[in-house]
Amino acid sequence: MSEIKNLKPEGIWRNFDALTQVPRPSGHLEKVQQFLLDFAKKAGVEAFKDPAGNIVMRKPATPGYENRKTALLQAHMDMVPQKSPDSDHNFETDPIQTYIEDGWVHAKGTTLGSDDGIGVAAIMAVMEDKELKHGPVEALITADEETGMYGANDLPEGELQGDILMNLDSETWGKFVIGSAGGIDINATLGYKEVENTETAAVKVTLKGLRGGHSGLEINEGRANANKQMVRLVREAIEKCGARLATWHGGNMRNAIPFKAEVVLALPKENVEGLKKMVAGCREAIEDEFKTIESNVEFFVEDAAAPQTLLPVEIQDNLVDAIYACHDGVIRMIPTYPEVVETSSNLAIIDIENGLATIKILARSSREDMKQYIVNTLQSCFNMAGMKVETSGSYGGWDPNPDSEILNLLKKIYKEQTGKDAVVQADHAGLECSVILGKYPHMDVVSFGPTLRSPHTTGERFEIATAEPFWNLLKQALEEIPAK
Repeated sequence: MSEIKNLKPEGIWRNFDALTQVPRPSGHLEKVQQFLLDFAKKAGVEAFKDPAGNIVMRKPATPGYENRKTALLQAHMDMVPQKSPDSDHNFETDPIQTYIEDGWVHAKGTTLGSDDGIGVAAIMAVMEDKELKHGPVEALITADEETGMYGANDLPEGELQGDILMNLDSETWGKFVIGSAGGIDINATLGYKEVENTETAAVKVTLKGLRGGHSGLEINEGRANANKQMVRLVREAIEKCGARLATWHGGNMRNAIPFKAEVVLALPKENVEGLKKMVAGCREAIEDEFKTIESNVEFFVEDAAAPQTLLPVEIQDNLVDAIYACHDGVIRMIPTYPEVVETSSNLAIIDIENGLATIKILARSSREDMKQYIVNTLQSCFNMAGMKVETSGSYGGWDPNPDSEILNLLKKIYKEQTGKDAVVQADHAGLECSVILGKYPHMDVVSFGPTLRSPHTTGERFEIATAEPFWNLLKQALEEIPAK
């Protein structure tokens, strides 16, 4: 039996443990969708899968609470599939292996899926609990949030009945989020005709061991981006070692700071030793520049089979210059909330091979004009390299409402239960609240949750001590939802 099943509150942990046994990486949700439908049937609540792949559940009011506003609980079912380099985990078939250490729940060599499996588990606990007192409760468990909020974006209008939306996808206990940034995917591509490789040696250069992290929550921490660090080496290798680029693969998730990048370079055999010294120097520079942030930097060279083809020199140089010039990280903070990032971009994925270069970036901003500014900035950068630039998956920001009725109720309950004042703020991370509000503008919205750290990385962990107070707050909030 899983160790986490023994934790309290039993309803949340039992359901989260069950979720860890169901593969649910973004884009592969058939198993978890059926799992949730089967759960609802067993719990005796209405449930269906909508055309967007979301699961909607409805539980009638406790007798005597029928006149209350309908509370909509919302979380997302998918998880980010990241694993350590030595892991053979298959996210499409294998369960997540959890363990407890120092008061936190971790996963063995993979992301944990507490983002947002804990929110889903809390919804399940509400739906099956016969002792809770509440008005009408509706649940929306969305599909593919991590890859573009597709479930929320394709949510049918008129499907939901909720008056109050409580999003359970925030990651610090005691913090109530009332606003979030919008975002947009920027994809730059360039096809090229490969040329024959005539160099006498080839190497694979690997940079790994960086912390990575969530490109919304942790973009302000100054963590190293593997693609931006790799381009420093590649540009210098081209200039000083006569290197030629064959392939580049860096990053694998649009909303995760890339922690690994690999390139294959061809070069004159007599320059290989010089390149190795150059890589060692770059590693030392990264360790020095990021000495309080990155502690496990691995940057090394291996001999490689000679590639048959390379990028043409002009294409190679243009791409390297564009990657070097591409903005990555924070652009500015919110002037009225100076501790919160307003606008940023994450150089998330680079794939160059077989005649096609693809670069993917997620840009975020709580201002639409600044979101357009960063789009134009990046378009300008990649247009100069001759690349085709397209945008997709745009979603707006969520404007804060400090006078929210549900916010004030939650603040009151939090103070009663903990004796502390809640923290209220906007987040830079994108939340589905903004998309749902675009279709259901009458809803009163707030986001909260227990504490988890380092989502989207193999260091993801959930703080056990925050689960029970989170559950107690949710229960009392449902009981005290105001009348219509």
